[in-house]
Amino acid sequence: MRSRFSAYAKGDTAYLLTTWHSTTRPPRLDLDRKTRWTTLEILETTGGSAIHTEGTVRFRAHYAERGRAGVLEEHSSFSRENGLWVYVAAL
Repeated sequence: MRSRFSAYAKGDTAYLLTTWHSTTRPPRLDLDRKTRWTTLEILETTGGSAIHTEGTVRFRAHYAERGRAGVLEEHSSFSRENGLWVYVAAL
């Protein structure tokens, strides 16, 4: 989750698509360059250890857009695909 937030902050769409589950991954990703992601707060997690194959992360992502502060709150599911943790979908 933290690495995906960093990728959003850097505009690294290649990394975001690589870490997106193959069954839910969009064919392309266009990020709004006017959005600046600033802070990530992890609120809750389930699963996600070396013995798990699925997990969830509830988070708040803070951003600035056109001089205004905003917050995105989401509860996301993740699973292992080819041995790597990947984003599946918002719950």
